[in-house]
Order: sequence, then structure tokens, then C-alpha cells
Amino acid sequence: MFDTFFGLPLHPLVVHATEVIVPLAAVLVILTAAWPRFRRWAGYLTLGICLLALALVPLSTQSGEKLEARVGENALIETHAELADGLLPWVGGLVLIAAALLWWNIREKRAQAAAVRAPDSAVAPRPEVKGRMRWIPATLLVLALVVSGGTTVQAILIGHSGATAVWSGDMEN
Repeated sequence: MFDTFFGLPLHPLVVHATEVIVPLAAVLVILTAAWPRFRRWAGYLTLGICLLALALVPLSTQSGEKLEARVGENALIETHAELADGLLPWVGGLVLIAAALLWWNIREKRAQAAAVRAPDSAVAPRPEVKGRMRWIPATLLVLALVVSGGTTVQAILIGHSGATAVWSGDMEN
């Protein structure tokens, strides 16, 4: 199933989409965490791109395993495969952070709408409650920076090891 597409190996096709979408998801998570205006504008976009990345990673690894079976194993391909196996947890972390950021965005919008409708009501956020919740966006920003950085580094290492495996001449065995 994950072997070829119109006679071409599927892995090079899928992996290029993965190598674009995964870093894009990482950048969107950072922007969403760091910039409230972007967070309000983006809405579900960041989570959607992260979910797309989460779907592409297993497609890339499974198609890579099929290609590995076709061309044979060597040390460079093994290194590439081992690095690729470590990407899914990082992208899973991006999805979790994007979901938390979306939750925070929806919560902020509801609080603002309630404050506009009834500024003195019990529904509007009280200043002491708002102050207690200030740690949430800061924590999400730190998590976004760490997980996005780790995801991007992992994706670069995977891409570099894959390119090295392809262009080193060892695949001609």
C-alpha cells in the first residue's frame, strides 16, 4: 500500500510534504503561543496543520520502510530510519500544544464576549481570576519553543541523513 504511486517510490513524494508541513507546524505553534493577535486570527489553522503533520509522519516512515525493503539495508539508511522513528512523539507534542492554545483562544474569546455583554455580571472574568491564569500562556509559550525547536531539529537531522543516504552512492549496492 505504501510502496509506489504511479510507478514512482512513494517515500520521496510523501517525505517532501512532511519536511515542509512539520517545520511549518512548528513555526505556527510558536506564532500562536507568542502572538495573541495571530492566535485570534489563526483559530483552528495551527491545530489543523499540526494534525496534518501528525498524519504525514507515519506515512513517511511506512513508505520509507517499504523503500528500504526494496533497495536493501545499509548503515546510512539505518541511521535515517532510527532518526525518523523519533519524530512522531515530537509532532504529537506539537498537536497537544496546538490544542491547548486553541482551548486558551476560545476561552479568551468567550471571556471577552461575556465582558462586553455584561461587564458587571458574574460571567465576566474577575481581575483576581484573570491574574491567577496569567501563567497559562507563559507556560504554553515555553512549551511551544521547546517542542517546536526539538521537532525542527529532529526533522532537519532526518532530512540530512536521508539526503546523505541517497547521494552518498551507498544505495547502489
